[in-house]
Amino acid sequence: MTKTKVAVVASKEKEFTFKEVEIDDPKAHEVLIKVVATGLCHTDLSVKAGKLPSNYPVVLGHEGAGVVEKVGSHVTDLAVGDHVVLSFGSCGGCRPCREGDTSYCVQLEPLNFMNKRQASGDAIFKGNDEKLNGAFFQQSSFGTYALAHERNTVRVTKEVDLRLLGPLGCGIQTGAGTVMNTLNPRAGTSIAIFGVGSVGLSAIMAAKNVGCSTIVAVDINPSRLELAEKLGATHLVNSEKEDAPKVIKELTGVGVDYAVEASGIKAVAESAFHVLANRGILAVVGAPEGGTEYAFDANELINTGKKVVGVVEGDSTVKIFIPRLIALYQQGRFPFDELVQYYPFDNINEAVADMEEGKVIKPILEM
Repeated sequence: MTKTKVAVVASKEKEFTFKEVEIDDPKAHEVLIKVVATGLCHTDLSVKAGKLPSNYPVVLGHEGAGVVEKVGSHVTDLAVGDHVVLSFGSCGGCRPCREGDTSYCVQLEPLNFMNKRQASGDAIFKGNDEKLNGAFFQQSSFGTYALAHERNTVRVTKEVDLRLLGPLGCGIQTGAGTVMNTLNPRAGTSIAIFGVGSVGLSAIMAAKNVGCSTIVAVDINPSRLELAEKLGATHLVNSEKEDAPKVIKELTGVGVDYAVEASGIKAVAESAFHVLANRGILAVVGAPEGGTEYAFDANELINTGKKVVGVVEGDSTVKIFIPRLIALYQQGRFPFDELVQYYPFDNINEAVADMEEGKVIKPILEM
């Protein structure tokens, strides 16, 4: 057992409070991580608000980065002292996992949202006077220590500041992977990104890397649109002041080859569909509240050959894709450090407020 300080959401819509508890030793396929820093993601905020499922009280956090402190008896590809990034959980045994599509694991919800510890099913946190749920994304990294499965623990280079790397485990890889893995656009094609938070801005950087010639950023926040231009957007549309579909159709003549919807807003997703050229593909990434339905005219879908695909975690094979993004960052081609702002762990509620108010794109909590 190891003592750890964790940030807890006691119930829906409550602020984070801190507790000191004990965290279990790793089982055969688990690793204990001394957390250095953790990204704060909209998924954490949605669970905190009760818009996505979980069990309360719960320790959230799913963009952890740290140093391996202990390894389970069956762990062979990780060692004490390794620098690691923690990502999402998957079972490894279902058909999607066996075929390499781990982000569509049939156990995705219980392993990532419902606190099911993959290794054994028992509690991660011990010695507290209430049932404290953990195993969020198989890490619960809002703590000074985290317990992860070897499947979602990615060894990374020690040449890059470890504090920066946690967001690669979810938000950054989601945006970049949606472009690089799911859409895989040919050089010279056009793409529109709707919503330029951390996911959308990562998609813009990825689109620049793969050679898209027209990269349209759509948002209502002027400062984020300015950053989008700095990171690779060729055209900016403030959809609060302009009719985005009309502007994009006029810009391209026929619409865009690809679109990414990263806002989670129904009206925005429907607009993104309408800006597609014939045979265009819309990737839906933004996660709205449960029960949200998007409406597209069936005949428009059929007669134009347009496609709509949902994307989880950027279709990433994490132990391959995350190191690739780090290599691009080292080459100066994927400057995701432009998105982040650091906060002390004790200031987690301040970071949440700043994120909700749009003052910061990607907060990182330093332990």
